[in-house]
This record gives sequence, structure tokens and C-alpha cells, in this order.
Amino acid sequence: MLQQLTVENYTLIRRLSINFNSGFTVITGETGAGKSILIGALSLILGQRADSNLLFDKTKKCIVEGLFLGKDYQLEPFFIDNDLDYDDQIILRREILTSGKSRAFINDTPVNLNVLRELGEFLVDIHSQHAILSLNDPAFQLNIVDEYAGNMKVLQEYRESYKSLQQMMNELEQLQQEELNAKKDQDYFQFLLTELIEARLNQNEKEELESELEIQTHAEEIKSNLQQIKYMMSEGDINLIGSISETMGILRKTAAYHKDLQLLFERFESIWFEMKDIDKEVFRLEGSLISDPERIEFLNRRLNLIYHLEQKHHVQGINELLQIARELEEKISGIVSLEGKIQGLHKSIENKKEQLNVLDSTMSKSRLSVLKAVSDELTELVSQLGMPDASVKLIAEKLSEPGNDGSDRIKILFNANRGGELKEVANIASGGELSRLMLSVKYLLSKNKKLPTLVFDEIDVGISGEIAAKMGTLMKNMSKFMQLLTITHLPQIAGKGDNHLLIYKETEDKFVRSNIKNLDYDQRIMEIAKMLSDENISEISVMKAKELIEFQS
Repeated sequence: MLQQLTVENYTLIRRLSINFNSGFTVITGETGAGKSILIGALSLILGQRADSNLLFDKTKKCIVEGLFLGKDYQLEPFFIDNDLDYDDQIILRREILTSGKSRAFINDTPVNLNVLRELGEFLVDIHSQHAILSLNDPAFQLNIVDEYAGNMKVLQEYRESYKSLQQMMNELEQLQQEELNAKKDQDYFQFLLTELIEARLNQNEKEELESELEIQTHAEEIKSNLQQIKYMMSEGDINLIGSISETMGILRKTAAYHKDLQLLFERFESIWFEMKDIDKEVFRLEGSLISDPERIEFLNRRLNLIYHLEQKHHVQGINELLQIARELEEKISGIVSLEGKIQGLHKSIENKKEQLNVLDSTMSKSRLSVLKAVSDELTELVSQLGMPDASVKLIAEKLSEPGNDGSDRIKILFNANRGGELKEVANIASGGELSRLMLSVKYLLSKNKKLPTLVFDEIDVGISGEIAAKMGTLMKNMSKFMQLLTITHLPQIAGKGDNHLLIYKETEDKFVRSNIKNLDYDQRIMEIAKMLSDENISEISVMKAKELIEFQS
């Protein structure tokens, strides 16, 4: 329930603060006094767009603040979901800066407009002349039936499941595209991997093969050199080992006489042992060297394969080729895994569709079961509003594909004349008839659920006299279930109000501004008498005004 609205620096309003009561509040005022401005200010705290052209004083910011009592609307989950502190008293504030930018707050916590707008939908429902056109909206028509049938909980479950299904379908499409792209490369990846596996590569193999090839290629040259060394060490004229042995024999004779000679002997002895060892190693190497053309051919073939693979994969070394093989295995494994994901997702989608079908069937049965009752009640209500021969009928059609609200489409058929052909309301109803039908719909819904504060902005367009009085009575009855505010130019409706607000213009410091006041009983009489009179207020109009106020049925 809206308890208070404070507006500062907005169009023709310098500053005003309005307290609202429960029940039926009527808002009147001369044309141009600012009734629509009040609705505009309220719309700002409900998340509507705004700009700096709305500022009364272009050098100051605009502030609109609304105080709501929210304990009847089960809003705690919304506050939790949006990380907001909940309180039964909810303050919505909107600031429009001189730059045109705006800021929004819920209980002094900054929020974006989407959050403000979403909360506003729980708190206030504004119906202007333009909003009456929503009667032609299939979504609104379906909502009438769902609200009446009590389908909102199962509808919410259906919508969540439908959203989940759409996400699954999008994911499936994405995975299938990935699979299609991957399939194009799978054969090539497998060819590359097979080539690497069949190469039977080993770490450090390349270096070992290159070393062996060098030896095999120069085996004869190496062997010849080793034979020369062997000849020089032990067989030729030089005979290095024999010469060292003779030198050791000479030193041995005199080593006992001088310690340095003993040291020299020991050094020569060490050299002799080393030379003997080298001689054996030369002999071994010479014996091991066998030039094998077949082996050379194998080494060249093997190394050429490695060099080819390195060039092909733009790497250096067998370790990097082995890493490429591991990466190819992962890619191929990923493709196989992708197939498994797609199969699993197909199954999940089928399960989700089955769940949706069950929910959709439940909603459809519920909708069909109340169509006649809704049709009959709306027909009765419009009859009370001066259309005794009118007929309203709601019919259901099946959509080709289920959508966000299921597989049903609801149409409102209408005819204002007895025996006339029922046609879609968009094609037959006049503005006045639409107004009365919309009021009937809202009255019907108000009996079946807790509606937010409802604001009618001149919903009485196109009607007058007795019909206006009946419309006022219906609004009065609606206000037993909800807070109802209506902007009206009809005295028959104004007289039905529990509370009466007057919007008027006044001049202050050469500026025209709008203001508002809560009328007492006597002031109400004079305001309604003024609405009844063409120019001057007469005694008859005053008496008539009293009757309108006092005769509330």
C-alpha cells in the first residue's frame, strides 16, 4: 500500500508531500492542473525513464520518494535475491540529476532501474487510457484466466522449466556446432597421432642416432687414425710405452738416493699405467668399428623421419613431438567426450519436455475449467456498468508450439448488442466499452488475489451519468480488497471516494506550480458541485454533490 509520496523539483511541482489512506481515493482537478504530472512522478519511482527536461528548476536535481507498506505482498524472497535488507516499510527513491542521469534507491540502497521496476510491479499497477489497450494483448488475456484459476504457482514452475529447456536447447546447438567443427578435424588429428605413434619415438633418440651416424659415416677414417696411434704407442720406432718403461728403469736405479727422483719415478709410473689403459681402449675402439652400409641407411632413414616430423609440426626435438602427440590425444578424447555430452543433453531435453508437457496439461485443464465462469462473471459485471445486452466470452486455442506460458492462447470475444456476433474485443469494442470491460476484469481479479495498489488514470473516458455512478460503485467495492486511486473528471465517481485529493495550480514568485491538498467534507462538496456546474456553483449543484457523497451504494 502506498502511504506517502514526496515530490521535489518535478515539472510544475516545486515540493509537495501527499499522505495516502487505504480504500478508495479519488483525484480531481482542472484540465492542466497537473493530474498527469502526479502519475508521472509515481512512475519514476516505479522505474520509468526520465530526463532533465522534467526539472522545475534546471539547476537542482529532482527527487521523488514513495513510502509503501509491503507486509501483505510476500516480498522477502525478492529482497534476498537482490541482496537488499527487507523491512515492512519500503522506501523507493529516484533522483534525476541536472545532467539527465538518474539514480535509484530501495531502502537507501542503490539499485539499477531493472530492480526498481521489478519491485514496482509488485507494489503499484497503473492503468491509463493507453493501458486499456492491453485488453487486446494475448498475454494479458491469458493472465486473466491464470489469475482466476489460481495457476500462478504452476505457471511459474512451467516458466522456470521452459527457460531451463531453452538454455539446454541453446547449449545443444552450441555443442553440435562444436562437434561439427571438431569432426572436420578429427580424421586429420587421428592421422597425425597415428603417424607419431607409429614412429615409436623415444626421448634423446635423435641425439643418439645423430652421434651413431657420425661414427658410422667416418668409421674407416677413425679406424685408420686409431691404428696409427696404436703403432706410435707400442709398436713403432717411437714406442711411447716402451720409452716410458726404459725411463722408469733408469730412475729406479737412483731413486733411493734422492727423494725428488722417487717422485719423478712415481709420476712416470702413473703415466705408464695411463698409457697402458689408453692402449687397451684404442685396441677396443679399433675392434668395435665396423662400417655397416645397411646400418647407415637405417640411421639416415630414421633421422629423416624425425626431421620430417619436426618440420611438419614446427618443433625442435623429440620431446616436443611427444608433447604434440599428447595434445592430439586430448583433442580426440575431447571429441569423443563431446559426443557423450550431446547424447546426455538429448536425454535431459527429452526429460524436460516430458516435465513441461505434464505442467502444460495441468494448466490447460485448469484454464478450460474456468473459461465459462470468467465469461459469465465478466458479462454480469459489464451488464452492471450499463451494458445489459453485452456478452463476453473467453475461448482457448492451441498454439502450434508451446511457449513461455504454455500451449494455450486465450481470446476475449465481445459484443455489446443482444444477439450480435461475438468478435475479438480488439475489433469491436469502443473506448467506453473497453474502459468498462477493463474495470470489470480488474474487479474480477481483485476478488481472487491480493493486487498491488491500483491506479486508474481517467479510465472513465467515454462514459457519464448513471454508468459513471455504477463504475464508481464497482471501484468502491474493489477498494475493499485493495488500495485504489483513480484520476477522474466525473462527479459521479468522485462522490464515491473514501478520500478526495484536489490538484490545483497556483502562482508563486511569478511561477505557476502545481499543488495538492486533501479535501475535508465541506471542501469535497464544493469541488464536486464545481464539477457538476458549467460555470457558477448553484445551490442545486451543491445539493447534488451532497447526494453523490452521501449516497454510496
